[in-house]
Amino acid sequence: MNVIDIAKDVIKTEIQGLDYMSSRIGQEFEQAVEAIISTTGRAIICGMGKSGIIGKKIAASFASTGTPSFFMHPGEAFHGDLGMVKPEDVFIAISNSGETDEVLKLLPFLRDNGNYIIAITGKIESTLAKHAHCHLDIAVPKEACPLQLAPTSSTTATLVLGDALTIALMEKRDFQPENFARFHPGGNLGRRLLSKVRDEMIITSLPIVDVSDNLVNVINTISSGKLGLALVSKNKEIIGVITDGDLRRAIEANMRNSFDLKAKDIASFSPITIDESTSLIVADDLMERLSVTSLLVTKNDNVIGIIKK
Repeated sequence: MNVIDIAKDVIKTEIQGLDYMSSRIGQEFEQAVEAIISTTGRAIICGMGKSGIIGKKIAASFASTGTPSFFMHPGEAFHGDLGMVKPEDVFIAISNSGETDEVLKLLPFLRDNGNYIIAITGKIESTLAKHAHCHLDIAVPKEACPLQLAPTSSTTATLVLGDALTIALMEKRDFQPENFARFHPGGNLGRRLLSKVRDEMIITSLPIVDVSDNLVNVINTISSGKLGLALVSKNKEIIGVITDGDLRRAIEANMRNSFDLKAKDIASFSPITIDESTSLIVADDLMERLSVTSLLVTKNDNVIGIIKK
C-alpha cells in the first residue's frame, strides 16, 4: 500500500470512529453540559499522556468561549495541586481505558471533596466510568494504527467530543462574537470587535479639494493622498467626495472636454459615511457589503476623517 492509500485509509478509519461515537451520544451528554453550565465553579480537566494533551486543548477551548476552565496533570494533582480544586468545581477525567492509575488515585479525594465527576472513556464498564456521576463514551471500533497500539481514532474522538461540549456550552450561554473578542483582544477578531472607527481612521494630511478646483488639481490631490479619493470642500466644510471611479467615469463621459470640469462636476455629494463611535467590524462589514474600500468618518454629522478597508 502506498503512502497516499495509507493516508486515505487512516482518515476513513477515523471518520468511521467519529460516526460510531456520534451514534452513541445520548442523555449523559446533556447531563454533562447541564452540570458544567450550572456550576458556580470551574471545569477542571485531567488526563494522562495523549489524553492529557487533548485535555489541554479542551480546557483552552472552554476558557476562551466563556466556561472557566483549566487543565490539571494527574501526577501534579496527586502531589499537591488538588489544593486548587474547590468543591463546586466540575472535574472532567479523561482516560480511554478508564483504568489509568494516576487518574483513579484522585477519585477518593474528589468524592470526599464533593466534586461532580464527568468521565470520558472508551470503556463503559471501566473503573473510572463506574465511579463518575456522568460518563461520556468515546469508544471507537478500532484505532487507525495498524498495530492497534498508538492512540489515533480514540484521541480524535476525544478531541471532537470536547469540541461538541464547547459548542453546546457556547449555545447554552448565548456566547456572542463580542464575548469571544473580550478573551482574544490580541487577535484580528478582537481588534475588529473591540476597536472603534475612531481608533483606526485617518485624520492627518487628508486629500482635500475645493469645489472650484480644476481636473488637474483633483488628479494631483488624489495621487498625492494615496487613498484613492479626495474630499470636496466648500467654505472649509466637507460636502462630498471624488473617488478614482468618479474621476474615471467623468473622463470617459466628457473625453476632450474633461479638462473643463471642476471638482463640483465630478463629486458625489451623498457620500457613504459612518460615525466615529461605530465598531470596526461594522465598518468592515459595511464596506464589504457595498463593495467600497473607504468610508467618510463623521462626528456630530461633520466629516473628520477616512476609514480604509
